[in-house]
Amino acid sequence: MTTIALVTGANRGLGLEVARGLGRAGATVIVGARDAAAGRRAAEALRADGVDAEAVTLDVTSRASAQVAANEIGERHGRLDVLVNNAGILPEATEPAEELVDLDLFRRTFEVNLLGAVNVVQHVLPLLRRSAAGRIVNVSTTMGSLRDQLDPASPYFGLVVPAYQGSKAALNGLTIALAKQLADTPITVNAVCPGWLQTDLGGADNRAAAPLTAAEGAEIVVALATGPAGGQTGRFVDRNGPVAW
Repeated sequence: MTTIALVTGANRGLGLEVARGLGRAGATVIVGARDAAAGRRAAEALRADGVDAEAVTLDVTSRASAQVAANEIGERHGRLDVLVNNAGILPEATEPAEELVDLDLFRRTFEVNLLGAVNVVQHVLPLLRRSAAGRIVNVSTTMGSLRDQLDPASPYFGLVVPAYQGSKAALNGLTIALAKQLADTPITVNAVCPGWLQTDLGGADNRAAAPLTAAEGAEIVVALATGPAGGQTGRFVDRNGPVAW
């Protein structure tokens, strides 16, 4: 039976490469994108690359959009096997706050990075429950590790982006809670840091400095999403292994 996988924010960057990797692994990939036209273009590009891809309009910050998307997936496929919560923003990298703590910036960041994941999970969980081995993969970051933030030896120690770091720490907490709540089901829930990637997330300076391509970062995400049934749950990992919470 073909795996049905939904990737949020999949019209570019890491999300697009995760969709490509899942498709090459044999999955039918659903490109979730807030911009319907961008989602269709991404799905067309993936199909041209031999991937079985389709698009669904999905604004992770909108309950109505998530419900419509879930309904469409249910009508097309009857279930969902993989959810990759990839959609995320890092406005602190390109919009320096005038104040040390900017409430509006925090709200926007948490709305996408945390509440967006909650919103999508809430609406597609009934479809994941129909899977023989459902998987939820939350794209996080080592910068969301509280231990790493306090480690002067960490390469991320000097990066202070509290809204982004806080939202990803909260996403890690959500990962643990969902793993516990779904422990008696075939659904696994894990968080993953894909690494420092050459994407638009952190602006032009990030693209120039990051050591990994989006395709390289996608490898560990795809590995978690395609692991064997009954695998471990409640983990936080990167390409080198476990990451401290």
